[in-house]
Formats: sequence, C-alpha cells, structure tokens
Amino acid sequence: MRQSSLSRALAVLFFLLIGCAPAPAADTYRVIHTYPHDAGAFTQGLIYLDGHLYESTGIRGKSSLREEDLETGRILKYQALPDRYFGEGLTNWGNELIQLTWTAHTALVYDLSTFRFIRSFPYDYEGWGLTQDGKDLIESDGSSTLRFIDPSNFHTVRTITVRDHGKPITQLNELEFIHGEIYSNVWHTNRIVRISPATGDVLGTIDLAGLLPPGSVSDPEAVLNGIAYDPVHNRLFVTGKLWPKLFEIQVVPQSARRVPVHDGK
Repeated sequence: MRQSSLSRALAVLFFLLIGCAPAPAADTYRVIHTYPHDAGAFTQGLIYLDGHLYESTGIRGKSSLREEDLETGRILKYQALPDRYFGEGLTNWGNELIQLTWTAHTALVYDLSTFRFIRSFPYDYEGWGLTQDGKDLIESDGSSTLRFIDPSNFHTVRTITVRDHGKPITQLNELEFIHGEIYSNVWHTNRIVRISPATGDVLGTIDLAGLLPPGSVSDPEAVLNGIAYDPVHNRLFVTGKLWPKLFEIQVVPQSARRVPVHDGK
C-alpha cells in the first residue's frame, strides 16, 4: 500500500508539473516592406486578391468596403455601408465579396468587380472575422468557436473549438486561411494564432509586439487586426485598426528567434 500511495503521489506531481510548464516560445517576425495605410480605417477585414487589397472597416456611420492599391494605399473603389451596420470580416467567394456585420446579424454580398450589392444572409450570432478554405466560409464570433459555413446558403456545416494546450482561446478576430491553417488575430493582443481547421488546436503563435513604432497611434482601440496573404508570391501582410502603415512580414520560427528586424523602409 505504501508503494502504491507513493506511485500515485509521484503521478499527481508529474501531471501538476506538466500543467505548470511554460508554453512554447512564440514565433516572431521580420519586416520585409512597409506600405501606407489609411489611418482613418478601422480595419475589420482584409484580403489580397489579384494585385489589390480589399478591406472592410468598422464604426457605425463610417463602415465601408474598399479596394486599395497596395503600393500607395490609394482607395480605388469605395462603398459606404448604411449607418445601421458596423462592418466586420471580409472574404471573397467566386466573383463575389462577402462582408460580415457585427451585431446586425447580416452578411452583405457584393459583386467583386463593381461593389454592386447583390443580396444578404442572416445569422443569429455576432459577426467578427471571416475567411474561406475553398470549400466553406470560416467565421469567428468573438468566442472560442469557429463556424464552417456553406457559402451557397450560409448554413453552418460544422464548428470547432479553438484550444491552446486544452485551454479555450476566445476573442478570435480577423481570419485568414494560409497553407492549410487558419490564422487569427486575438483581439487586444499582439498575437496571431495558427489554428488546425480539423481539430481547433493552436499549432503555434506569432508575436508581433513592436511592429508599429511607438507613438504611431493614440486610440486604445487601434490594435493589431488585419491579415492578408498573397499565395502567388507567398507574401503575408498585417495591419491594425487606425494604423497608418501596413506591413509585409516574414515569420521567423521560435527556434531562430531574435529581436524583430525591420528590413523594409
């Protein structure tokens, strides 16, 4: 009995130590290039498509859908949302753009080339981030749940719960599907988490602290939010709400972690 009790005690101690172990170090980044970004844009959704950026901005009365020139930040096409809508996540599907709204429970669908409004879809939860994997739309609502949505009718196909070492991760915001993984901003942090679309497990974290130079923004809501990927040239872009800059970055694995390096201007 004494040996059995000792074994049980050692087992308990082992699991406690495992549970208290520090999380693996996050990946960091290297800035490849810096581009201008509208400092008045409350960025909620961002995609890169065929040489241009498409952006959804929030704030009631100021929400918009935009097409922008990457190099200059110039707005090429602009569609204001009705004042009742707070713009949120954005993705493309075929020849259409799909834009979420925050609490109006409505997704807005536009023609990609003209921004002509086509139709809307209802949903019964908050709209936060939006991306797609070529089969389904993927949506966040601020909780630890990601929904996979049929783009033909906006019905939920399945859900996953996002967990990091078993702990649910909430405040999942802007989304992007990259190399078979879901990248997500975590609201009010400098983190992007990489998520398995099959299990919801967090596969890694990217620490973007120090990306925006100190003093660049003063609004407490001017936080990191915006991920876009160029699959043709393998370029990753990030920005934030009310940020005056957009950054092309290279992710540096934690095994090669250094002080973040700014190579771009």
